Amino acid sequence: MVIKNFYSLSEVANMLGKTTETLRRWDKSGKLVAVREPMSNYRVYRKEQLKIFDELDYLFKKTEVNNEQKAAKNFSVLELFAGAGGLAIGLEQAGLKCLALNEYDHWAAETLRANRPNWNVIEDDIRNVSFEKFKGKVDVVTGGFPCQAFSYAGKKLGLQDARGTLFYEFARAVNETKPLICVGENVRGLLNHDNGRTIEGMISILEELGYKVLNPRILKAIYYKVPQKRERLILVGIRKDIDLDFQFPNPFKKIYTLKDALKKGELYPTNVPLSLGPSYPKRKKEILDLIPQGGYWRDLPLKLQKEYMQKSFYLGGGKTGIARRISWNEPCLTLTCSPAQKQTERCHPEETRPFRVREYARIQTFPDDWKFAGSTSQQYKQIGNAVPVNLAKEIGFSLIKFLNEYYSLNGKTGSKKVASIKRV
Repeated sequence: MVIKNFYSLSEVANMLGKTTETLRRWDKSGKLVAVREPMSNYRVYRKEQLKIFDELDYLFKKTEVNNEQKAAKNFSVLELFAGAGGLAIGLEQAGLKCLALNEYDHWAAETLRANRPNWNVIEDDIRNVSFEKFKGKVDVVTGGFPCQAFSYAGKKLGLQDARGTLFYEFARAVNETKPLICVGENVRGLLNHDNGRTIEGMISILEELGYKVLNPRILKAIYYKVPQKRERLILVGIRKDIDLDFQFPNPFKKIYTLKDALKKGELYPTNVPLSLGPSYPKRKKEILDLIPQGGYWRDLPLKLQKEYMQKSFYLGGGKTGIARRISWNEPCLTLTCSPAQKQTERCHPEETRPFRVREYARIQTFPDDWKFAGSTSQQYKQIGNAVPVNLAKEIGFSLIKFLNEYYSLNGKTGSKKVASIKRV
C-alpha cells in the first residue's frame, strides 16, 4: 500500500474493514467527515484525520514493521477450544510448542491428530478435564471461549459467578495451571455483550485469580497478512507477580486480496488446489450470474431484487452480504461456517458458485497441506470457526517477545526469582 496524503472513501472503508455505507453514516454524524481533495475536488479523507483509528497507526510509520521474534527456549502452550488448529498452527509457526490441546468436537480433534500426530489432543468436554497436571509446565494458556452471560451477584465477580459458562472453564484452567500469561480470543461482539457486563465480569474474574488484564484489543486480520475482513477480540492477562509489558503485534501496511489468497503470489507459491464444494440451485445461480465482482443484490434489476429478497426487500439496512460476489481486488468478507448462507453470501468472483473447501482454507491462511477431517459441511464449519493462521502467528511473536524478556530477566530458575524482576 502506498502511503499518501489523501484517501478515497473506498480506500478507507477497505483499510478499516467497513462498508462505504458505514463511512457515509460517519460523515453525516460528524465522526469522520470527508473533505474536498485540492486537485480533483473529489470528497476524500486527509491522512491526518485517520489518526483516530489505532489500527491505522502504520500509516504514520516510516518503514514496514517486522514482528518476528526467535524463541530463546522452548515455550509451551496449553490451548483450549482448539478447533481445527488455526491458532495452534500460527503459534507453532511463530516458535511456540503446544503441550496439549483440548477440543470437544470429534471431527476437529480428528483434524488435529491427522496433521500433528505428536500433539497431545485431549478430545473431551472441557468440563470433564482437570489441568492440574500441567501446573508449572505451561507458559501460556490460550482459548477461544464462547461469550455467555453470567449471573451477577454484585459489581465484582468471582470465579463461581461464571459457573455453567465456558469462560468459567477457561478461567479454571488458568487457575489450575498458573501460566505466565493467558490469551482469550473471541468475536468483536463480546465487547458489547450484555451491555459490556460480560467482558467486565471476565476481567474481574481473571483479576481475582491473580492476573492483570490489559484493555481488550480488536485485531483486524487484514492488517496481519490475512486476505479477509475478519476481526478478533483479544483478551490478555499477565500474572500479577510479573511486571512486564505485553505488546500487541504491529499492523502491516500491505493489505492482501482474494487474488493473493487463491492465485500464485506472495502468500502462496501456487494457485489454490482443487477441492470439493457445493453448487447453487438453478434459479439462484441464474440470478447471481448477473451480479458483478464486488456487487450484491442491489446490482440486480428491480424485479429480481424483489424476487430474491422477498420480504427483506422492504426492510431497512443495507444487507450488503446478501447475493454478494467477492472481487479479486478486495479482501474477502468474513467467512462463516457455511459458504452459501443467504445473509452472508460469499460467491466466487468469476464462477457463480460458493467458495470451495481449499479456497475457504486459503482465505483463513491455512497451509495447503493442512487436511480437514469429516464431511464437507464439517470441514467448512471447522475452517469458518478458526482463527486465521497468519494472525495467530503475529500474536505468537508478541508472546515470544514477552516470554524472552521474562526469562532473560528471570534467568533459568523460573518463578523462584519473580520478585527480583518486579518493577515497583
